[in-house]
Amino acid sequence: MAAVTLNPWRLQLLSRLDTLGTVRAVAVDANLSASSVSQQLAVLEAETRTQLLERSGRRVRLTPAGLVLARRGRAILDHMAEVEAELRGLNEEPAGLVRLGAFQSAIHTMAVPAVTRLAASHPQLEVEVLELEPHESMPALRGGDVDVIITTTDFVELPLGPDVDLVTLGMDPVVLVLPEDHGGRGPVDLAAFAGASWAFDMPQSYMANLAIRLCRQSGFEPRVVCRFSNYLMTLQHVEAGLSVALLPGLAVDDRYRVVTRELAAAVTRTITAAVRRGGPPRAAVNVVLDAVRRQDI
Repeated sequence: MAAVTLNPWRLQLLSRLDTLGTVRAVAVDANLSASSVSQQLAVLEAETRTQLLERSGRRVRLTPAGLVLARRGRAILDHMAEVEAELRGLNEEPAGLVRLGAFQSAIHTMAVPAVTRLAASHPQLEVEVLELEPHESMPALRGGDVDVIITTTDFVELPLGPDVDLVTLGMDPVVLVLPEDHGGRGPVDLAAFAGASWAFDMPQSYMANLAIRLCRQSGFEPRVVCRFSNYLMTLQHVEAGLSVALLPGLAVDDRYRVVTRELAAAVTRTITAAVRRGGPPRAAVNVVLDAVRRQDI
């Protein structure tokens, strides 16, 4: 029986199908037509002499063999990238592009300071920072769209497995943010703000889902008067006395005239860095991970 030669590009398409779920999504991601993606996957089936896809209604899904190849293939592709990076960086400073994904409040408090230091210490290293909320960052990491992420897994239903290494960075409380002239001290019961006007994140975002859950657990449905995808806009709205908000502690910028109150039923999130596991360490990724770990929360 002749040996099977795997084409890295077609293997990448199969891996992206496992991550993205549909041929159409893979086509958009790869800037190809859906028919071109289907043709390349058919070629991969012929090359491996294995059925990798099966029809499910109008869509296709991976067979058990397809799932094995997609997930082992991701490790193979990572290993190839690591070897190429090692060869390029042998006896040299860490260099090349590392993509760092971080949720909004971690960008200015953790990612930017880390990248600033790296620019001075490792000038051959290029770090691209992408804003990714926790529900987005883990799929992006697994799909190879980013190399390192700053995330939290506390309140997001994400499957974790042996393909990802997690590093705890610290703890961050969720706080109630109020206008500066609001009285009171100490922890607060959210039920006392059942009649307040609320500023929320965008629907289905990490913080919007968490905030609605905490309000409902306190026995009320919040009256949402605005939604912002930017925490600074939320702080400005609260500062103006137009709303109150639940935000991560990292998101509260001291340039805004607001006060924060801890919750009587304390809620904290674990800030975590994550990298894909598999293959030898890539020097540039490790340098970025180490810089992120040195940030104080």
